Amino acid sequence: MGDNVAMRTFILLCGLAYSGIASAAGIDQLKAFWANTHAAQGSFAQSVVAKAGRKSQNSTGHFAMARPGKLRWAYEKPYQLLLVADGEKLWSYDADLNQVTMSKMDKALGASPAALLTGESLDKHFTLTEAGVADGLEIVDAVPKVVDGTFSRVRIGLSNNLPRLMEVRDNFGQTTTLLFTEFQSNPLLGKDTFRFVAPKGADVVGE
Repeated sequence: MGDNVAMRTFILLCGLAYSGIASAAGIDQLKAFWANTHAAQGSFAQSVVAKAGRKSQNSTGHFAMARPGKLRWAYEKPYQLLLVADGEKLWSYDADLNQVTMSKMDKALGASPAALLTGESLDKHFTLTEAGVADGLEIVDAVPKVVDGTFSRVRIGLSNNLPRLMEVRDNFGQTTTLLFTEFQSNPLLGKDTFRFVAPKGADVVGE
């Protein structure tokens, strides 16, 4: 997928953690997740489709998150790429290139899709609508109230007050779909989970 695409995907998804007919409506489940889950960890399978008809780019890995603004996102297959945010800075480590890219993390994730998982507000920046039921999941559409030129819609599938699926459609013709498995709410995370130390000999670029 490449470092630039992964970084953009991360920034998009970092805004996605704000937070039915089967148990409760989707918006109610999203708000319950937001109210009751301050940290989480699990596995993910990601599919990125650039344009209709093109072969999807698939990857898998593990993640951990904590509010506000902390996330560890580790791509493991088919390549190794680690993204770590501590609430103030964001690091990206490409194992193949042995290169670290560092940048400041926007404390107010605002209308980025990652604000739905690790951010501090939701309906202030998004218009939420119920989008029915699909494959046993309550679906919620989140559309940014202000067009920022980055993405057009986030679709979230929930069950038992936890996000199981997320789909981000950006304004570059790309759709990123995430399926979450082994999703654990409020786990005991190690103190170094969101701490990044550049590997010895790595080239560090950025701020």
